[in-house]
Amino acid sequence: MQSIAIFCGANFNGDPVLKEAVELLTEVMVDRNISLVFGGGKVGMMGLLADNILNRGGKAVGVIPRFLMDKEVGHTGLTELHIVETMHQRKQLMNDLCDGIIMLPGGFGTLEEFFEVLTWLQLGLHSKPIGILNVNGFYDFLLKQMDVMVAQQFLKPANRKLVITSGDPIELISLMENFHAKPDEVWFRDRNLT
Repeated sequence: MQSIAIFCGANFNGDPVLKEAVELLTEVMVDRNISLVFGGGKVGMMGLLADNILNRGGKAVGVIPRFLMDKEVGHTGLTELHIVETMHQRKQLMNDLCDGIIMLPGGFGTLEEFFEVLTWLQLGLHSKPIGILNVNGFYDFLLKQMDVMVAQQFLKPANRKLVITSGDPIELISLMENFHAKPDEVWFRDRNLT
């Protein structure tokens, strides 16, 4: 992978374990010459992530909608900054610019971004690995909900397996580098889409 898009919050809760995980993640990315693609903000988790990448000599590419840039939350010290008009354009361009996606802790926007690109993977619209860096069990309940969706037959087991999860940044990137997408052919066949 040459670039990873990271979805994360515009807030940071000050958790030292999370900060350490971000530092290790950015260290691994720079050591492996993996560029960061992110939401372009200078605040919260986004700012922490970008600053860590840049301070290590890595490449940070931001994608931010104009209305957020106008509110002065855009990071102006990046390697590249793309200003788009809508949130959807932001997500699409981030996906176009990356080879893989990681979700860090965040709020509604982070979840929305993650689930849209995950749905695109399920539908075969891309074949990029999608990971969750589950620091301190932040996403334990979300992952459990995915298991409930499988148990209740609203999510196929093959699609549940599309979500790569680890609390260790090194392991997560290694798992992502060995990922091979297998779109759920049964889903398409059952709906006469193949």
